[in-house]
Amino acid sequence: MKRPIHGRAPRISGPGGGQVPSGTVTKGRVEAFSDGVIAILITIMVLGLQTPKGTTWSSLRPDLASLLTYALSFVYLGIYWNNHHHMLAAVSRVSGGALWANLHLLFWLSLVPFSTSWVSRSRFAGTPMVLYGLILLAAAIAYYLLQSALLRAEGDDSRLRRAIGRDVKGKISPLLYCLGIGLTFASRWFGLALYVLVALIWLVPDRRGERPVTKTSDASDAEVA
Repeated sequence: MKRPIHGRAPRISGPGGGQVPSGTVTKGRVEAFSDGVIAILITIMVLGLQTPKGTTWSSLRPDLASLLTYALSFVYLGIYWNNHHHMLAAVSRVSGGALWANLHLLFWLSLVPFSTSWVSRSRFAGTPMVLYGLILLAAAIAYYLLQSALLRAEGDDSRLRRAIGRDVKGKISPLLYCLGIGLTFASRWFGLALYVLVALIWLVPDRRGERPVTKTSDASDAEVA
């Protein structure tokens, strides 16, 4: 039996027969777990919607706050799912630190259904709106920490670094959240407008994360051919 060489991390077989260090986890498992958590959160939110008691369009009026809040939170979870997918597609490994950073992000996202329910039931009251903004801010910071952990593992000259670029959206979003939280104390509608604005900013098509993945896929197809 061969003894392991000291100072060298043992390796295990990865997908496709490749070798990966035993201290890392395949990004496919991280992405699958995160996708499942986000899907459960969306399910929890939709199950929390109440069916109108009447059978006319006017019967929906008491539930408009719930529907609007659900729609906004659904968009936010969809944005995180989309960005998370593109970010992991641009990396080749996931370190232990990135695993904890990913769990940190999922923790704050798991509070979105709770804050969504409170905001809808209170009909956009001030304190629930502040909490909603704080959770969005915490999730944005957690996403940045995950991104930083992946960048440390990948290096400065990586596909992820090139995909992120100047990251203008990522930098201005926390500022807008803070502004929205502050304006909520003056008017809850100002705060809601800022939260909607951030969601609209991220809904604008952004192909930064797609270009490196597309180029890599094309190169792999060329090698196979």
